[in-house]
Amino acid sequence: MTHSTLAKINASKMGKHQPRKRFGQNFLHDNFVIEQIVDAIDLNKDDNLIEIGPGMGALTEPMLQQVDAMTVIELDRDLASSLKIRIGANSHPNFHIITANAMQFDYATLYASFNNHLNPNDDNDNDNDNHNGATAKKMRIVGNLPYNISTPLLFKLLDYADLIEDMHFMLQKEVVERITAEVGSKIYGRLSVVMQYHCETEYLLTVPKGAFNPPPKVTSAVFRLRPHVVKPVQADDEALFFIVVRETFNHRRKTLRAIFKKSATMPTLTDADFMSIGIDGDARPETLSVADFVALSNLVSLHQNAAMPVAVDAIDATVATVAVDATVAIDADAAPALSSTSIQSAPKE
Repeated sequence: MTHSTLAKINASKMGKHQPRKRFGQNFLHDNFVIEQIVDAIDLNKDDNLIEIGPGMGALTEPMLQQVDAMTVIELDRDLASSLKIRIGANSHPNFHIITANAMQFDYATLYASFNNHLNPNDDNDNDNDNHNGATAKKMRIVGNLPYNISTPLLFKLLDYADLIEDMHFMLQKEVVERITAEVGSKIYGRLSVVMQYHCETEYLLTVPKGAFNPPPKVTSAVFRLRPHVVKPVQADDEALFFIVVRETFNHRRKTLRAIFKKSATMPTLTDADFMSIGIDGDARPETLSVADFVALSNLVSLHQNAAMPVAVDAIDATVATVAVDATVAIDADAAPALSSTSIQSAPKE
């Protein structure tokens, strides 16, 4: 599709639907940015493609031209109806619109329905190998996520990691930079460690404010998450791993020796303990790789089992805190908390 064709389509759509301030809607209209995003996703005809929050379809339509089937999840009923009229079943029989809340949706049903459609005699919904010997198609998920629920939604999607091939999302630039940050950088923190534990992460491109109408108050960015088929490192206790990551970054300016000397929630660790896993007690949290944090949490697990088991309710609260806190201020010690003007709905397409 040419730039001029895209421009005409987007102009026509904008004339029919005005952005709603109460939804924080900002519609993507920059054709060059749209093509960059679609090119970065690199679709194949037989992909099991899911789009969360298609908005007015700026990405939907060019992606739909490259795949045989596609499902979109849209909360706004008016936008869903508009998509149904413009590119519904009459023009594309394998285009499906689901009006639902992405935070409450069961994504396993999309994996099952897509693969059962391809292999109607296969009744094993979550088996990655179909009965006829073919490999089931994992989901490829694309989305322009609301900033105020972006991190909780990412954590929800990780529950379906074994059914997902990759995810491409547009979020606030500062959040994407933290998710993809390298160890040792000032913005490397708890969200970096937890997301990179589960996925390969890659920063793809920056999306300027002017790419949207009306322009949002923040710059956006697109990134890729590819869930590990087999994690490079595996924590003995993943809930405890989240706790260790949180507790250490709560004191990111302190050394590990100081953090684990007087902690209300963590056992006391000595220099000999740190040396046993190849970590310097003088190290600070931002210098630890994901593998280091796994080794540290496994060490803590040994001490916890021997001395002070963690309560189940404390573990549940911690996992929730990692997700929710990261949305507002990923590392309070590393950078100021995001201002209230930053916490808004993501720009929509």
